[in-house]
Amino acid sequence: MSSITNGVATAASWEAEYAHGRYLEAAPLSFVRDILDAAADAHLPGEALYVGCGNGRNVEPLVDAGLDVLGLDIAPTAIAQARRRLPERTDRFRVGSLDDLPSGATWPVVIGIQVFQHGTRAEAHRHLAAAAERVAPGGLLCVRVNASATDVWPAHRVIELGDDAGFTVRYTDGPTAGLAVHFFAADEIRELLGPAFIPVRDLSLDVTQREAPGVGQWSQWEGIWRRDGA
Repeated sequence: MSSITNGVATAASWEAEYAHGRYLEAAPLSFVRDILDAAADAHLPGEALYVGCGNGRNVEPLVDAGLDVLGLDIAPTAIAQARRRLPERTDRFRVGSLDDLPSGATWPVVIGIQVFQHGTRAEAHRHLAAAAERVAPGGLLCVRVNASATDVWPAHRVIELGDDAGFTVRYTDGPTAGLAVHFFAADEIRELLGPAFIPVRDLSLDVTQREAPGVGQWSQWEGIWRRDGA
């Protein structure tokens, strides 16, 4: 499956998920509080770019705390739900991806939660690297992504396995059947970001036990970095 085809299929998959109410009643993640604390400690201007903002459940507390968030998502239904959640900010939610932003534009805070893992290893790396390029010097990159410690479920086959223990699967069942999804190793993320990104909140695992009929646990890396060059 080509990168373009995989991207279209991913967009269609998430459009269907949001149309069926995915995350509609979900609470904001606790990682949002870490982002706000890091932004306050860094005394950054109150502007943020949120890649893959979904229905706005994590945007709302960011805005309530004073961040001016521009939210992007590839699923039109997600953006429609976000606009209904925060009707006074309808112009700050856009259907699209990083490629749709003005060339060279950067933000003091860039956020990606459960979004940069879609696709093969190379595609996932490109997603994360493209987001890192949007961080202004001295700004923060705030990331939550699939971790290689995850008990992958439902049915799938492993299509890539890196020397660093990062791996990619293609699901053969469930809502993402046919799609490639990457699971990152910690060293893989650190190497990808390089010395220009200095840990503010070093990588840590957030582990969620799946409820039946799911099995095992789902692990996510959470980390916040400051871009050098301020």
